[in-house]
Amino acid sequence: MKTKYRIIYIVMALVMASFTFVSCVNDLDTVPLDEDLLTADKLNDDASYKGMLAKCYAALVVGGQKGVDADPDISSIDGGFSSYLRQLWNHQELTTDEAICAWNDGNLRDLHDMDWTPSNEFVTAMYYRITLEIAYCNNLITLTNEQDQFKAYNTEARFLRALSYWHMLDMFGTGPFVTDADPVGSFFFPEQATGQQLFDYIESELLAIENELADPGTNEYGRADKAAAWMLLSKLYLNAETYIGTGKYTECITYTKKIIDAGYSLEPDYQNLFLADNYQRTNEIIFPIVCEGENTQTWGGMTFIIHSTIGGDMPAAESGVDGGWGGNRTTKSFVNLFEDITGETDSRALFWEEGQNLEIGDIFNFRDGYALRKFKNITSDGAVGSNLSHPDTDFPMFRYADALLMYAEAVVRGGTGGDMATAVGYINDIRERAFGDDSGDITQEDLDLDFILDERGRELYWECHRRTDLRRFGKLSGASYIWPWKGAVAAGTSVDAKYDLFPIPNSDINANPNLKQINY
Repeated sequence: MKTKYRIIYIVMALVMASFTFVSCVNDLDTVPLDEDLLTADKLNDDASYKGMLAKCYAALVVGGQKGVDADPDISSIDGGFSSYLRQLWNHQELTTDEAICAWNDGNLRDLHDMDWTPSNEFVTAMYYRITLEIAYCNNLITLTNEQDQFKAYNTEARFLRALSYWHMLDMFGTGPFVTDADPVGSFFFPEQATGQQLFDYIESELLAIENELADPGTNEYGRADKAAAWMLLSKLYLNAETYIGTGKYTECITYTKKIIDAGYSLEPDYQNLFLADNYQRTNEIIFPIVCEGENTQTWGGMTFIIHSTIGGDMPAAESGVDGGWGGNRTTKSFVNLFEDITGETDSRALFWEEGQNLEIGDIFNFRDGYALRKFKNITSDGAVGSNLSHPDTDFPMFRYADALLMYAEAVVRGGTGGDMATAVGYINDIRERAFGDDSGDITQEDLDLDFILDERGRELYWECHRRTDLRRFGKLSGASYIWPWKGAVAAGTSVDAKYDLFPIPNSDINANPNLKQINY
């Protein structure tokens, strides 16, 4: 059994010296909060640089410089609200049929209504989380560029930077562009990158580091390796037609095959992938965001994902936490993806119906909409996690089943280097895990794009894929797919295509003369 790569707040405190990344200086200047903290001019050993790398990883889940999101990285919003994973989940799930939130916090409802503006505080928080993570990575890369003994840290930081630039491309389509080639600690107005420029940069970075990362499964748990880069390249290529107007499905097949040939396998029990000991599931989980109840305490991250999805008559103890927040549940449209919602046929149907209404008459009533119990702070042996407030459950950002689904989709979309028979076989592998036998198997005639989109929903829901998927299939905006409360109408309605992307926040547009708003 692998030991978790422990991203601890003490280690997180090894932050870099003050620097400015984008034009919104107040939000993105990061300064040491304690004179005893190690800064760039004091770094001189492996532990110091590894601490900086830990900060780059930890910034994906925690919201501040100290425990439980204290001294938040982003001053304009609470640290727990602004954590990277929490905002990523909100933006990828609340904008779709997979999730709707009962809370009336600020302008959060705008995400599901799909009527946000450039001043929305949650969109702003997502944008600054992305740019701040890029800044952290740039600083570590700059410090280690000429130091061969820290090559691994440099390469992993480049992967994490590419990951955040992909999130920028996927969600915003454009944004300020800064790399380690730009001066650290100097004020300047970053230039704006086009979607093509971001795509080309992400691709070139991943191709450059692909062979420098650790072999699949050989790095410390929670750290990036070759397979993580292959997954990100596969996702970049699968969405290329959406991002840059040019299909790269053959390239997607090439890189999903690398993952498939690397020795990964499907975890036999689907539920085990989302429990407190899912760090043991390295046969399928390729790149997790690591959470430990005693060491990565945040009101964002998995604390948010698990607590927010418990309410009504759901017993919180069965999910291994000390209470529910009564926030997120799902819509009728997602429920309808399953022929049998009891879970007895398809084990992925993890719905909670007791005391819940299928129809959502009142968005702010948790009981309107079926709840889901996908993630739990309980191990596969039934033991409760180490902390009842902050889960031990890791978030599976990339996993093997997604590689199989991407391969199949790229084949159906006309990519070369794969074949339909193999694609059908991979889909049936996933479904046999879900059904427990071959009763859910499909034939080649069944494998079309509509089936793939629905199967991706059934397999990957609440794992931050749905918005990207719906957009790629042309069903996010417009009227081709309607779900409850889309467009702020109970029955759902068409929305403007500009909501396929989020706007650059007004605060950055006003501060940086090089940035221009697109569509808004």
